[in-house]
Amino acid sequence: MANIVIDTNVLLAAVFSNRGASYKLLSIIDSEKFTVNISITLLYEYEEILKLKSKLGTSYVNAILDYICLIGKKNSIFYLWRPKLKDVDDDFLLELAVKSNSIIVTLNGKDFKPASEFGIKVMTPKEFLQHIGEIS
Repeated sequence: MANIVIDTNVLLAAVFSNRGASYKLLSIIDSEKFTVNISITLLYEYEEILKLKSKLGTSYVNAILDYICLIGKKNSIFYLWRPKLKDVDDDFLLELAVKSNSIIVTLNGKDFKPASEFGIKVMTPKEFLQHIGEIS
């Protein structure tokens, strides 16, 4: 079973469109093919961005976050290699991926190039779905 960390941009893409790989990934988020890893920092970012950039109501955003909390594997982060990435706001994602030995699923792979120094793979939602055999 694969461990993954889902970047906020994937979650946002899934709520904007029900047609792409991001939506497909979130529609099988409770699959036994992978485990979603979360941290407090990541949940706060999910909440902030969904409430700011999506047109979802607060109760709907809270329901999404509650479900992610229910099925996600909780992780406490003790590593601080900051700044390591081009966008310092993404460093906590790298730290979570290292802690949980996860694949980072993102739409901005170029921002995570230094993740390879830690043996962390970075994939788009489509690449990850292909990786687990959900799409060809």
